[in-house]
Amino acid sequence: MMRSMQTSPAAAGNPAASSASLAAQLQGLEQASVTDLRAEWRRLFGTDPPRFSRDLFVRAIAYSIQERMFGGLSRASLKQLRGPAGDADGGKASSSPTLQPGTKLVREWHGRAHVVIVTETGFDYAGSTYRSLT
Repeated sequence: MMRSMQTSPAAAGNPAASSASLAAQLQGLEQASVTDLRAEWRRLFGTDPPRFSRDLFVRAIAYSIQERMFGGLSRASLKQLRGPAGDADGGKASSSPTLQPGTKLVREWHGRAHVVIVTETGFDYAGSTYRSLT
């Protein structure tokens, strides 16, 4: 049976010991059976493990061990990863800027300047009005 993957108190304050402890724990994961990995999942997360491949179990548990040892993602990183899907309005918010009527969008392509003017009802390009830029 695989031994518990908990960080020792001695390793917590010593970077060299932390690295050695981490390496030993990760090596233990590589050698563990699926049954042992499922037991470790229960210990770490307190839930029944999902139906993962062995490789995904190793990766998820290894990440959790490293996160507990060195800290997880910053709040800013988590917020960015959640993106619009984490917004209260059901993910309909856009991170793109709002274009005000009268704004000129200019793009040079193949040596020719293309100018789009934002209007109240859409976009004006080359004398034609469009509802979107697509």
